[in-house]
Amino acid sequence: MAGIYIHVPFCRQACNYCDFHFSTNLATMDRMAAMICRELELRSEYLQNKKVETIYFGGGTPSLLPPKLIEKILNQISKTYNSDWQEVTLEANPDNLNGGNLSSWKSLGIDRLSLGIQSFDEKVLTFYNRAHSAAESRSAITKARKAGFGKFSLDLIYGYPQANHELWTRDLSEALSQDPGHLSSYALTVEPKTALGNWTEKGKFLPADEDFVAEQFEILQEQTDRAGYIQYEVSNFGKPGQFALHNTNYWKGIPYLGVGPSAHSFDGKNRGVNPSNNPRYLKCLESGAIPFTVDNLSEEERLNEYILTGLRTLWGIDFRVIQKEFGENLLFSKKAILAQMDSEGWLIWKDKNLSLSKSGKLLADSIAAALFV
Repeated sequence: MAGIYIHVPFCRQACNYCDFHFSTNLATMDRMAAMICRELELRSEYLQNKKVETIYFGGGTPSLLPPKLIEKILNQISKTYNSDWQEVTLEANPDNLNGGNLSSWKSLGIDRLSLGIQSFDEKVLTFYNRAHSAAESRSAITKARKAGFGKFSLDLIYGYPQANHELWTRDLSEALSQDPGHLSSYALTVEPKTALGNWTEKGKFLPADEDFVAEQFEILQEQTDRAGYIQYEVSNFGKPGQFALHNTNYWKGIPYLGVGPSAHSFDGKNRGVNPSNNPRYLKCLESGAIPFTVDNLSEEERLNEYILTGLRTLWGIDFRVIQKEFGENLLFSKKAILAQMDSEGWLIWKDKNLSLSKSGKLLADSIAAALFV
């Protein structure tokens, strides 16, 4: 089992909070698609003939890519890889959901749309510098359902500074009322080299405090649970049978190939990354070289990754696997730390399998770090 991630490095405009790699110069789209196909061909051995079951178009804004170029990339995957697609996901912005695009995406085999809603509030969308309106947010799923799509994920951002939680509660209620089946939600984060980072540094923006953000995370947990969603990863909530397969495989350590500028790959043991630079990526592949830097992980790094990703999920970590694969008896070496965490109510035990409670998920990364070797 394996997956392929395609990074489409184009956006119509820069969101004020985003530090993902993209360009607003759309003139190189055809050239970029051709080199993504070339990279797929040149790296055909990376997955060692494992069956490709999930494909994910991320970015950037993949829905800006003309359908003919998406088709070209999918055809290259079919031709080059051992494929049995179980899920093909496209990240899309609400302003790109016109009838022609939706019909084309459906015909190409895309069966899950990940919709970058972020908020249903016009003022908030303007502050974020999103390209779509609140009205387009509200009509996104309706349009997609009419085109025959059945699987959706809505992205929402919480932690926008306010006097109370009314805005967040309203956004969340509106999202759940559309019954998307899947919700991904992330805290508003101030990143360096973004407009938001610049405003914060100059004192023009004051982020919400940690307690306010934590309260909104708890509201998210409560409302999704009430609506029948399972928090199967810290930031991801799905109804039974609606979990996003591609991202689930990331957290379970399934190998994947990442193509396109800034894309990451994982072969089951080691990671690697492509340059976050469109011209350098294109020039490299046009010369016949592979623009990929390998990061060989030590056993210690692999174990810590297993702990970090596993504790973010519903499935947790298995101390028997840790003992067998890494030779570490964490139940013994971390006994005191585990006992303290247990007394705080952060842990859920099933024999030697450990996952996190609702309150524990709020501290998932800190808990993982405390168990690192």
